[in-house]
Amino acid sequence: MRRALLPALVVGLLVGAGVYQIAPDVAASLATAAVYAGAAYFYVAFDLSLLAAAPRFDDRADRAGYGLGLFGLSASPILFSHYAGGDDAAVVGLVVAFLGAVAFLTLSEQARRLDDEAT
Repeated sequence: MRRALLPALVVGLLVGAGVYQIAPDVAASLATAAVYAGAAYFYVAFDLSLLAAAPRFDDRADRAGYGLGLFGLSASPILFSHYAGGDDAAVVGLVVAFLGAVAFLTLSEQARRLDDEAT
């Protein structure tokens, strides 16, 4: 599972940098990066697909990826709404953040199920 952290962080940073180009707000970009890093962690660690069946999660071993993604999910809407003020670029950033949210929640639950089946 530790091998999944580096690629997850790289994905998160790349997405965060892309969002920063669209809506230059550091806090919103970092929150979005956290969501995508969390989603990428589960994608790499458990070799999952977004098209598989849906969710449930609570395993202590994977809380780092889960916590990172949940933090991003909770912080990004507040930060984008504060930044937006009617700006179209910020709305695009918000859409990107919440596509990541869906990916994160789906992949984390699939990881939970996979882990439950293994035990």
